[in-house]
Amino acid sequence: MNVLQPQAYALMRIIVGLLFLWHGTQKLFGFPTSMPMEAPDFVVYIAGPIELFGGFLVMIGLFTRWTAFLCSGLMAAAYWMAHGTKALFPLENGGELAALYCFVFLLISAQGAGIWSVDGLKESEED
Repeated sequence: MNVLQPQAYALMRIIVGLLFLWHGTQKLFGFPTSMPMEAPDFVVYIAGPIELFGGFLVMIGLFTRWTAFLCSGLMAAAYWMAHGTKALFPLENGGELAALYCFVFLLISAQGAGIWSVDGLKESEED
């Protein structure tokens, strides 16, 4: 499977970005479904655009390291503000998705965009 590592990583980055983008469309536009409960304005107007544009940029692989780092920080803050105050373990406090996004984005930030990305195109032009 080592031979497929770059492709698997690129697919993971693209799908994670796409899924994160949909969280932003949900907060900002109520699409594809509306929010299950009323969210505070700062969640809608700060987290929503970061999720929408951050997810899009990670998906296409543009400014990937900094964007993924910002998204990771957003998810860390979301975990501790919305979930971590309820119980210690993510399984108990409903924060599994926030914790998972936090660490996946941290990995993407450390690894960079990889293949099939705008950043990757810029790097290959420089060579």
